[in-house]
Amino acid sequence: MDLSPVSSCAQAHWWADLLRECQQIPNISSVSEFLLLAFTDTRELQLLHFALLLGIYLAALLGNGLILSAVACHHRLHTPMYFFLLNLALLDLGCISTTLPKAMANALWDTRAISYQGCAAQVFFLLFFIAAEYSILTVMAYDRYMAICKPLHYGSVLGSRACAQMAAAAWGSGFLNAVLHTANTFSLPLCQGNAVDQFFCEVPQILKLSCSDSYLREVGAVLFSIFLSFGCFVFIVVSYVHIFRAVLRMPSEQGRHKAFSTCLPHLAVVSLFISTGMLAYLKSPSISFPSMDLVVAVLYSVVPPVVNPVIYSMRNQELKDAVRKLFGNLLFWNQ
Repeated sequence: MDLSPVSSCAQAHWWADLLRECQQIPNISSVSEFLLLAFTDTRELQLLHFALLLGIYLAALLGNGLILSAVACHHRLHTPMYFFLLNLALLDLGCISTTLPKAMANALWDTRAISYQGCAAQVFFLLFFIAAEYSILTVMAYDRYMAICKPLHYGSVLGSRACAQMAAAAWGSGFLNAVLHTANTFSLPLCQGNAVDQFFCEVPQILKLSCSDSYLREVGAVLFSIFLSFGCFVFIVVSYVHIFRAVLRMPSEQGRHKAFSTCLPHLAVVSLFISTGMLAYLKSPSISFPSMDLVVAVLYSVVPPVVNPVIYSMRNQELKDAVRKLFGNLLFWNQ
């Protein structure tokens, strides 16, 4: 071994450079906060974004709150279909409340920071509400199938106990999905800094910050979830093929109209939910850039909770009558 002063000096410089490089690479233990994507750096535009997000959030609260109140207060709506719709409204409220309040606070206070624990909580609750909502939509497809294709067995198969069990299974599946992906994602070492290219924390953006090969375990978990989701999607499609066949065979035009009025809103909600989710999680990383990621994130996390109440109330006369009666009672009490 060469122990000359020149060789020792060169080795000392090499180790010093290596130590400085290692200190510049944050790992999972050194990341105490993440920096979310800022909509703009201009203060006036930040306040405008805050007002816009606040309006969207209040619209979602109002729409889903009206559905919750109408279903809970009117005995005519105490049926399996509206019970599952009530669960859907609760999940929509949870989903939008996971992302928008923090985005509004950051826009109002001109900051980008979110704590490590806050980011993990956002990922957990977003995955929980989205997975549970997808399960509820699958159950709602089964409910419509039984109501239209097997009406004589509808009351016996979808009793109150069965409905409660299916709803509990949907919420439970969302919880297990959230635990799996959150634990996998936040056990990864982070080597690419702490800047998240999104206005909230989500799995694809956290994976971008992980070390080169360490994210493969979470990719496997994502593929497993996609496989299960595809199974639910096939179930929904097959259910609606049978539903439309049964509806088209109905002799009464009024019966066909009533069947379509309960099925088409659900189909529209499912289509919106699945298409935006696929854009977010299945698009190629090579075509990913911040503006596109932002639009897709808004489409799957913000648009459905705002639009779902509108979709369900447009063609559902029973729900519209219940909401009108609810407003009438509120006006009467105020007088």
